[in-house]
Amino acid sequence: MAISYQDSGVDVERGYKAVELMKKHVKTTYNDKVLGDIGSFGGFYSLSGEKMEEPVLVAGTDGVGTKLKYAFVMDKHDTIGIDAVAMCVNDIVCQGAKPLFFLDYFATGKLSPETVATVVSGVAEGCRQSGCALIGGETAEMPGFYQEGEYDIAGFAVGVVDRKKVVNGKQIKAGDVLIGLKSSGVHSNGYSLVRKLFGEERGVLETYSEELGGKPSDILLTPTRIYVRSILSLIEKVTVKGIAHITGGGFIENIPRIFPEGIGCEIRKDSYEVPAVFRYMQKKAEITDAQIYNTFNMGIGMVVCVAPEDVEATLSSLKESGEEAVVIGKTVQGSGVTLL
Repeated sequence: MAISYQDSGVDVERGYKAVELMKKHVKTTYNDKVLGDIGSFGGFYSLSGEKMEEPVLVAGTDGVGTKLKYAFVMDKHDTIGIDAVAMCVNDIVCQGAKPLFFLDYFATGKLSPETVATVVSGVAEGCRQSGCALIGGETAEMPGFYQEGEYDIAGFAVGVVDRKKVVNGKQIKAGDVLIGLKSSGVHSNGYSLVRKLFGEERGVLETYSEELGGKPSDILLTPTRIYVRSILSLIEKVTVKGIAHITGGGFIENIPRIFPEGIGCEIRKDSYEVPAVFRYMQKKAEITDAQIYNTFNMGIGMVVCVAPEDVEATLSSLKESGEEAVVIGKTVQGSGVTLL
């Protein structure tokens, strides 16, 4: 008896339909540097017109992690793609790079054209927010590999920066100032702990919480804030010595990554109001400040380091870009992060 590819669980017709549904979202990210159209074996992007003495490409890749579980539970798939883009472009802009293009990878057990198109609509939105083009990707149907209704998504971004303008932290010294850009919430890290604390029951997640000031489902699926345009605007006005994206590892691991040898920092915890969701989780988990600041962004999604004389100009530029920014600490002789 003949056994077709469809009999094994892969329906190429669903794949064709998914591509058709995705096209309208993908094209909204195109600019005059994109060559060709969706459907080619590779995506093409022209570097002509980049006025740099020595252009350097900067690449980053990431996924969304177990935050996806809440997208499955709530059957809400329109923002998770923003997270996928944010996790990549926020990383590469830390080096001063302007994102050029993005590629996504979507894998599932049984392809739902409507679901993948909805996810990609979020990817396209993230690309528009960061000014990059979605020039390709991969949609994989893998029967028996994922549970029904579940999928994974990851992404890959490439940006460009003039070598002489690379932000690398080498000029940071004691006495420099750390300015935090507020996050939109938990972003896309620490969700293994989040799920332990909030669970995965839809009814509970949809119930308004006075302590949180909202429904857990809304708070936990808020997409990661994209800081690209604000940072690119800032580095044209001010000498930014270092930029840290506060992802997995929180303050404790990410901020020191931008410091040269012999430099640490002091962070004032009372310099801004920590969002309720973090205090709620700390209380429920019964963990110390050191532990929670080593897990979550604590309301600060990006940290920039500037000289004291550039603080006012930095705060002004970020405010003009729509960011809520605040001085959260300073660099000192030593190592690591001291929470005050």
